[in-house]
Amino acid sequence: MTIWLLVVLLTASLAGLGYRQGGIRVAFSFVGILLGALLAGPLGKLIKPLLITVGLKNPLLAGPLAVFLGFVIISIIFKVAAFTVHQKVDVYFKYKAGDLRLTLYERLIHRLGLCLGLFNGAAYVILICWVIYAIGYWTYQTANADNDPTILKIVNRMAKDLEITGFHKVVRAVDPLRETYYETADIAGLIYNNSLLEARLSRYPAFLDLAEMPEVQSLAADPAFTEMRLSKKPIMSVLSYPGAQAILNNPELMKTLTGTVKENLADLRTFLETGKSPKFDSEKILGRWHFDLNFTMIMMHRVRTNINSTEMNKVKKLMIATMSKASFVATPKQRAFLKNVPKVLTPSGPGSTELQTVQGEWQKADPKYMITLSGMPPITGSIENDRLAMTGAGMDMAFVRED
Repeated sequence: MTIWLLVVLLTASLAGLGYRQGGIRVAFSFVGILLGALLAGPLGKLIKPLLITVGLKNPLLAGPLAVFLGFVIISIIFKVAAFTVHQKVDVYFKYKAGDLRLTLYERLIHRLGLCLGLFNGAAYVILICWVIYAIGYWTYQTANADNDPTILKIVNRMAKDLEITGFHKVVRAVDPLRETYYETADIAGLIYNNSLLEARLSRYPAFLDLAEMPEVQSLAADPAFTEMRLSKKPIMSVLSYPGAQAILNNPELMKTLTGTVKENLADLRTFLETGKSPKFDSEKILGRWHFDLNFTMIMMHRVRTNINSTEMNKVKKLMIATMSKASFVATPKQRAFLKNVPKVLTPSGPGSTELQTVQGEWQKADPKYMITLSGMPPITGSIENDRLAMTGAGMDMAFVRED
């Protein structure tokens, strides 16, 4: 087992190093390891802005690297202090204490160093296994046995061995990471291994605001990225794709994304598994809606009862030509987007072939909705089953919820 091999190598090597360095230096190092593990997180929060300032904008790298640097800084401080104290004690016994006391001191300090070295080894084993567990919890669920790099295969193997040996229980007992970290990893693994869930993910109400951001829209419309995902390329290759990097290197977007995920973890998991959102389903307007030609024609016929079949067919062809890609989006932040609709809408149908996308906001006015869009008169929306009927925009329109 790789874990037991790691345990033997680390404890044996650090016991030998402890025997060589002596008890004072090893004792300081042990305290430094403990304090480093406790304080690396808070110190890392101070270091992270500095890393971002010097150009490391990717939070997936900046966060862990800042914590690691915090641990290293604390360890170095204690090692410097240990060397100073050791030198002073060593000089005293060599030049002032006499040969007998020097001999007894050296025997004691080396044997004490060996014993404390075992403690250092145990501490490092737990820390390294925690790092393996925290990383491997993500990478094991997104593993691709054929294409993953060797280092990733080793991490995944060791993460699996942690579970097999039961040593993961020791790691979780001292794990400072929140449960949301692992819940997010479970969702990422679920999506990565079930590409069909991506379509459902794009419909999750909490992500509708994010989906309107240019970086996200560009990535979603990129056929090369879609091909990478469908063919299950290694996760590191997916994250290294330029479109994905544009998102990862945008601190504000990443802050919004991670915040949205954390706020809705349980609901998102339920939505991916069942297609239902206990948190958002009660607000019927939320979602992405596509233009419903047939019901729009019915609504028009209700208003223009004297219209003949020839004129209806003419209007229908015009709608097919101009509104086939029309859609409406309503987000939880009460933002509204009406996309790909003619600039001029009349009761007789589209009055222009030039398309526009307008945005605004929606408000609930039981049992209907009031929709206010830039440059358009107020719109009243009513929902029956999965159909949204809009009146007041110049032309009555109907939309059906995206499946």
